[in-house]
Amino acid sequence: MSSPYRLVALMPMRHSSERVPGKNYRPFGDGRPLFHHMVEVMLSCPQIDKIVIDTDSNLIKEQCTDQFPDVLVLDRPEHLLGGMTPMNDVLLHDINEVPSEFYLQTHSTNPLLSKDTMQRAVDMFFDQYPIYDSLFSVTRLQTRLWDGLARAVNHNPNILLRTQDLPPIYEENSCIFIFPGDLMKQRHNRIGNRPIMFEMDPLEAQDIDEEIDFRIADLIFKETRGA
Repeated sequence: MSSPYRLVALMPMRHSSERVPGKNYRPFGDGRPLFHHMVEVMLSCPQIDKIVIDTDSNLIKEQCTDQFPDVLVLDRPEHLLGGMTPMNDVLLHDINEVPSEFYLQTHSTNPLLSKDTMQRAVDMFFDQYPIYDSLFSVTRLQTRLWDGLARAVNHNPNILLRTQDLPPIYEENSCIFIFPGDLMKQRHNRIGNRPIMFEMDPLEAQDIDEEIDFRIADLIFKETRGA
């Protein structure tokens, strides 16, 4: 199926949140609902042709209608509503509903992600495609890591290097994924065989999973952006 879109941005959100109740629409930073921050970041990126929010929340739908009328809102089907539903299943539903050559996926729970960082990620992906077939954002770690059996993962315990001299290891931070629609359909995965690891500033990569995460991110926003 042909599509008028080259790059569609996806931001799935459920109404309910078990660990941080109402987090997607809770006031954050300067008082706007949390998800508004990421919508504004996506709207700032000229390569994004359409923003799609997949949700079961009437509140989110109403706010999009009132404040972001250009955002396309999809009703999440009942069989995808469970908290244990794999994100890849949700994304497959969304890309079948809104065909596009490429997709960018992010989360409302990354409210410190800046416009400049998202723009750099999009530019990097299109500059390198198809040499690299996808992109995902990461945070650099230089610390001594151990597995559950007390085995050193990234260092030799007998050679006590300074942490800043350890070879870096990278954490997938779930802020940005960019991928072709065909790749997702073929692999059932956002990440291809030849991905770019896009390194981000750890402050921008703050993710909100727990109440303490919300409070820390809110404080960082106010300290760094003058809210």
